[in-house]
Amino acid sequence: MSSAPVLAILDYGMGNLRSVEKATERVGAITVLTADKAEILSADGIILPGVGAFPKAMTRIRETGMDKLLHQAASVDTPILGICLGYQLLFESSIELGGSQGLGLLAGDVVEVPAGGRKVPHIGWAAVTWADPSPLTDGLRPGEPFYFVHSFVPEPEPDEVLGTAEYGGRFACVASRGNTFGVQFHPEKSSAAGLRLLENFCGICARLRDGDS
Repeated sequence: MSSAPVLAILDYGMGNLRSVEKATERVGAITVLTADKAEILSADGIILPGVGAFPKAMTRIRETGMDKLLHQAASVDTPILGICLGYQLLFESSIELGGSQGLGLLAGDVVEVPAGGRKVPHIGWAAVTWADPSPLTDGLRPGEPFYFVHSFVPEPEPDEVLGTAEYGGRFACVASRGNTFGVQFHPEKSSAAGLRLLENFCGICARLRDGDS
């Protein structure tokens, strides 16, 4: 990449911000932890992290106005990466804690992980099977393990699924629409494979900033 992309890591009070910041800096990004409108809209890419419950997270996002900022950024093709709960928040709704509306940047709803009698939450490593090729997953091997911590998972449109994993049943753990991406696992905790995915996201941000295809 030509020069380091600037990534806005959204700070709405519910995310593992420091570990995401450290991982993205390690792969060459310039990061800013922010809730500031100007910083978010001027960034080359946006990361939406998240730890906790979907309804509370959406309340915080709406209170800070980040829902509008994310829609504005998506409308001009700014790359967005949702991580774990942040991935779920990109969808239309969740059944968690009685239900809540999401951002609607990706089509589909968030349901319980298909654990098939296994312990929930799903915590640990799981192999990811890749679907269609994507610049986000470039260079990642089939069956590469990533680290998961979750009780719920989105059900995206089939043609927007980039990767799946299995825990009792198979579920979509990576999805995208245009330059909006989401991953259910924690790339910042997933060793070399996770860093490669974050590096790929940084490359997407830099290429779009520089007008490269």
